[in-house]
Amino acid sequence: MQRTSFSGMACSIARTLDVIGEPWSPLVLRDVWVGLNRFDQIQADLGISRKVLTERLGHLVEQGVLERHPYDQRPRYEYRLTQKGTELVDLLMVMTRWGDKWLAGEAGPPVLYRHHACGEISAVDLRCDRCGEPMHAGDVDPLPGAGAAV
Repeated sequence: MQRTSFSGMACSIARTLDVIGEPWSPLVLRDVWVGLNRFDQIQADLGISRKVLTERLGHLVEQGVLERHPYDQRPRYEYRLTQKGTELVDLLMVMTRWGDKWLAGEAGPPVLYRHHACGEISAVDLRCDRCGEPMHAGDVDPLPGAGAAV
């Protein structure tokens, strides 16, 4: 099934969805981030078909989010996050905070995050890169940027 491409839209959300908007892609990124780097590991963790996983990995490599590195003579590859991919994981961490708040239920969050700088368990919090104050949807005014559609 051919997906609609959002890459040409003058919208950063649409362009990001063009990279990771297919439902398996964020889960593949999560797996690589936590250290499941090989095809068989990812497939076993997600229960995804080989065909779909091959397509997702190919797309993420093509988009520059993952890199393939050979680890065997057959050839077999492991996947590693690029800088672009690592920054996408930041987005997944924000999604995790939302899911923990609204969907985790009484059992609580399935994953906790220990911050390297202080050693404490913490949640992700969006902050303004200028003043350091919390920055959420009600705290900003969206304004046209240089790349806005005319």
